[in-house]
Amino acid sequence: MSKPRVAIFDFAGCEGDQLQIVNLEEVVLDVLGQVEIVTWREAMKEQSDHYDIALVEGSITRKSDEERIKAIREKAGILVAIGACATIGGINCMKNFQDEKFVRRYVYGDKAHWYNTYAARPVSAVVPVDANVHGCPINREEFVQVLKALLQGKKPFIPNYPVCVDCKKAGNVCVLLKGQFCMGPVTRAGCGACCITEGAYCWGCRGLVDDPNMDAARELLGRFGISAGEALGQIRLYDGYREEAR
Repeated sequence: MSKPRVAIFDFAGCEGDQLQIVNLEEVVLDVLGQVEIVTWREAMKEQSDHYDIALVEGSITRKSDEERIKAIREKAGILVAIGACATIGGINCMKNFQDEKFVRRYVYGDKAHWYNTYAARPVSAVVPVDANVHGCPINREEFVQVLKALLQGKKPFIPNYPVCVDCKKAGNVCVLLKGQFCMGPVTRAGCGACCITEGAYCWGCRGLVDDPNMDAARELLGRFGISAGEALGQIRLYDGYREEAR
């Protein structure tokens, strides 16, 4: 029986999620032994147009990206978005709230006319996505769990509860009680509250949970002196493509 053929593609992003896959030293042989990688610019020269599973990193930021991701979708039986840029639009969507001419000049200077760009968006805004691996960067263990589920024909488990649950499990003191900002109450869990555990706060890189209760979130943050404007700005840092951030 032939192994599933996997292709890894990148669009606009830092490629940090692909590095997370490269860094799967402890399980890479076990995982990659179950599949055949046929295309991966980050790690190999060979490439093929014949694959079963497409792993896609990065957001769609150009009209020409749409043609490319549609072609990938057409050839892939399963398409998985990996990382914040691919799953929710990510930091690239910050430009969506700026004047496009200003952004182009700021990034490309006097060569701005060389580059085509438009409002950034997640992969799911252009083509159907079968599974998401959230985060910036992705959690390596979660990536393995999602890939294993797909290889077994199962629906991957993607948490739909807030990071506060992970934080409780980790035994962390709530950062709001410390007078710090935190997106944990409305951000999708699954990261193990790694940022809070390491002394920071939740940036919201995994995106909002499905149907977030924004009124309750605003009331909670307001109780700790955090304004709706501050919360909105933090949502736009990673999840700017969502209606709540507009």
